[in-house]
Amino acid sequence: MSDEARSDRGWMRHAIGLARLCPPSDTAFSVGAVLIGADGVEIIHGWSRETDEKVHAEESALNKLEPDDDRLSSATLYSTLEPCSQRASKDRAPCTDRILAAGIRRVVIAWREPGTFVDNCQGVEKLREHGVEVVELADLAEEAISMNRHLRL
Repeated sequence: MSDEARSDRGWMRHAIGLARLCPPSDTAFSVGAVLIGADGVEIIHGWSRETDEKVHAEESALNKLEPDDDRLSSATLYSTLEPCSQRASKDRAPCTDRILAAGIRRVVIAWREPGTFVDNCQGVEKLREHGVEVVELADLAEEAISMNRHLRL
């Protein structure tokens, strides 16, 4: 296993730990997200419902930074779930749009969003269409899903 793959797995496990901090919900997934700089050091992290009942993990992390933070263009975002391409909360931008606006060029996920709350999530496809490298760690999906087993998956 390469050093990058080992690092990806370690940071994803950190994001999974963050997902376990989410207040339980019957209407939303528990997701953790962490942004890592080019130097391999954590910039910021967040989790679903960290600051309010509608905030997504990626949104929570990005909200803690200035939108023009120069570290974002060389950062990797680790999210336990595929970033949303549309929101049930129409008053908020989808996480894919937030990621693209921030200039993040690499995203690592553990599992794709099922049709539980939003039909046909296209987060991975949208990011890739805009030149973002997306890595899927499917072997960590079960661990990332574990805190969401009470929902219809």
